[in-house]
Amino acid sequence: MKIQFILFIFISVWMALIVRVFMLAVESNTYYERLSHNNTIKTESIIPVRSEIVDVNNKPIAINKLGFKIQLKPHLTSKKNMKIFEEEIHNLISLMPNLDKEQIIKNYKKVNSYYNHNYIEIIDFISYEEIMPIYSLLNLRENIKVIPAPKRFYPYENIGSHVLGYVARANKKDIEDDKLIELIGYTGKAGIENFYNAYLQGETGYREIKVNANNQEIEELSYVSPIEDRKLILNIDIELQKYISSIFDQRAGAVVVMNVNGEILSASSFPEYNLNTFVSGMSFEMYNKLSTSLDHPFTNKITNGLYPPGSVIKPGLGLIYATTKLSPSWHVDCTAAMPLGKRVYRCWKKTGHGRTNLNKAIRESCDDYFYKGSIEVGIKKMSDGLIRYGLGKKTGVDLPNEFIGVVPSREWKRKKYNLPWYIGETVNSSIGQGDFLVTPIQMAQFTALMATGKLPIPHIAKKIGDKIYAPKPLDVFNEEELKKLPIIQNAMHEVCYHPQGTAVHYVNSKVDIAGKTGTAQVVSIMQDVKDRQLELEMEYYSRSHAWFTTYGPFKNPQYVVTVMVEHGGHGGAAAGPIVSKIYDKLLELGYIKDFNLGF
Repeated sequence: MKIQFILFIFISVWMALIVRVFMLAVESNTYYERLSHNNTIKTESIIPVRSEIVDVNNKPIAINKLGFKIQLKPHLTSKKNMKIFEEEIHNLISLMPNLDKEQIIKNYKKVNSYYNHNYIEIIDFISYEEIMPIYSLLNLRENIKVIPAPKRFYPYENIGSHVLGYVARANKKDIEDDKLIELIGYTGKAGIENFYNAYLQGETGYREIKVNANNQEIEELSYVSPIEDRKLILNIDIELQKYISSIFDQRAGAVVVMNVNGEILSASSFPEYNLNTFVSGMSFEMYNKLSTSLDHPFTNKITNGLYPPGSVIKPGLGLIYATTKLSPSWHVDCTAAMPLGKRVYRCWKKTGHGRTNLNKAIRESCDDYFYKGSIEVGIKKMSDGLIRYGLGKKTGVDLPNEFIGVVPSREWKRKKYNLPWYIGETVNSSIGQGDFLVTPIQMAQFTALMATGKLPIPHIAKKIGDKIYAPKPLDVFNEEELKKLPIIQNAMHEVCYHPQGTAVHYVNSKVDIAGKTGTAQVVSIMQDVKDRQLELEMEYYSRSHAWFTTYGPFKNPQYVVTVMVEHGGHGGAAAGPIVSKIYDKLLELGYIKDFNLGF
């Protein structure tokens, strides 16, 4: 019995050994093959080249400047390799004396660790011209890699800076949202560069290579090209953009030039800034100076500048009045002052406008007409109509973080402040004051609606790849509004050409236009003040904002030009000459062909 037990144990041990040998020799073969493959096969990502942006005439306005980045082998700061590290740094500085030695060492040590086996980027960009004379010398050094690295470049520098945007180093949030950005290291931070970032940055390619035990490449096994270098064509005309920048003459504000179908030919926010400083990085002193400026150069005023619209909303309100409770012939007797409760609401004209109907009220911007009309019509119809006309909501323009502004109403005030609405707020809203806020792009869209009866979707991109971008304008007017729209259009024409029109002395374009001026107060006027201080006598930042929004030619509307000059005072005086020059430039550039001469 003992012999049988010992024999059983002996056979069992040998059987276990045989099974284990079988597992190691046969069954584990696939596993070890796969492990061996992973140890010898590497996949390298190929970063795509960012697409260029061109204007409507195919002029490059955002391109890639050819250059290189330099990487250094890891683990060179150990005691054993420190001499090699110092030698490599010394060699780089001797070849390129302008380099910052301390920054290079800092860049290396920040990434270097025992777990990192990839080459470390120590210089992110050196121009092609600078590196070519020493390229072969650097390439001979086994511890250094010189890799092509294009850098974003804006040939027009500050022109159209807010609409174009810029590319800069990615932060943690950018990388969380898109893993490709982690590879690239840069991303679109504002404007078109940000809105179309996914398209512009392309898609990663890769190559599969076989390496030996020393991580040296032996063979390329496969290659998939990145999707890159796709062109983005804009509706922007950079020559028009340059011209507008030159005539705005160091003032703060915004200009939008838009086809009535929504194509934006030019969009400017002033002051502008040099886009290339963001790509390379600016000093703290420069950033602090720009960020603390009272003219807010970093704010894209086209979509993010919120301003009281003042009288430029009167054409829309006039149409609401005429199609709800009041007829176009309804009139008031403007005596320049309307008592209401304990307050007196004054018209801008000290002597009053006398008998005033809808046409005259728009033409001469009579506040009293709109005060009294608002009491008849009520805030609900006013706010509902203006929101339907595109105010108080996003226009849909292809720019990031568009603001919606404020069209005051009972519901809005209750939701925001949990307070009741007063009739005085209705009166204030009727002349675009109080809590009323709009953006310049909203006013351009609103003006296009007054010009054509259709609400366009403003858009900067013209062609994305092979696809033409042309969103269809919206039908927001009812039948009655379309029927009475010519009354509003005729009044807007008289603003520019009637002897009593608010812009008549400031419009001198060859193109026959229609429009509306606006003077939006920045500071309130005390009740006991009857003789208002002249704008030019006020402190600059207390002066009213000046609006002039227009369309032309009058009989065949093709383009909208909206100008807002911060602290410019009277809309016609500050913005009229700018508007006139822009229409003449549109004529010169061939955009306006069928037109009537102004008179």
